[in-house]
Amino acid sequence: MTTQIAPGTVNGEHEEQRVIRVLLADDHALVREGTRRLLEAESDVSVVAEAASGEEAIEAARRLNPDIAIMDIAMPGMGGIEATRQIKAHCPKTAVLVLSAYDDEQYLIALLEAGAAGFLLKNVHGQELVNAIRAVARGESVLQPSLTEKMMRRLTNRSSHPAQRSSDLLSEREFDVLRLAARGLPNKEIARRLGLSIRTVHSHLANIFQKMQVGSRTEAVLQALRQGMISLQDTYDSQ
Repeated sequence: MTTQIAPGTVNGEHEEQRVIRVLLADDHALVREGTRRLLEAESDVSVVAEAASGEEAIEAARRLNPDIAIMDIAMPGMGGIEATRQIKAHCPKTAVLVLSAYDDEQYLIALLEAGAAGFLLKNVHGQELVNAIRAVARGESVLQPSLTEKMMRRLTNRSSHPAQRSSDLLSEREFDVLRLAARGLPNKEIARRLGLSIRTVHSHLANIFQKMQVGSRTEAVLQALRQGMISLQDTYDSQ
């Protein structure tokens, strides 16, 4: 993700704090205004554009390449699922975080198949949204574990094996990080198990996203399953 750099500290460890560039897509101006005020009160988040429709969101994403697009689903014109699909096609490094009023399983699986990094219900508190944005920016997942497992089973059953899989591009250590990420472990625990600093884990995840041309951990894990790089068994944590 393209970011500005500012000094900061994460979990007591000196880190580079990234200014996360966000696109807001919602057809209600009042919602956008309130969300913008909430996010811009945070020193590490900057709202770079707003959109009132799926078409506007796609145009803004193509023009600005934001780190994260916060996407409403029910908007006039193009729906959020198709808008997510097109944003991911044109801007693979942009992570799409969906705000949905619905939690129907098949509906949400369709969002993941379109390339969404995760989703939140619209009744979340403001701090939960801020935390989710930071989690996605760190390369962590914002997804209910039960839905993740169902999606993984679905992809495992129809995995393909292209001539050059993304695993051919990853280093051994990057593959280690990806396998632990597939188990849903936070970056701090991945660092502990591999004997690495959190900053190094962040760096490995950024390299993984770059090589796999994705914008989030969710996409990387689902792509790995789709390509047969990892199996469903690799997503279970035995420790």
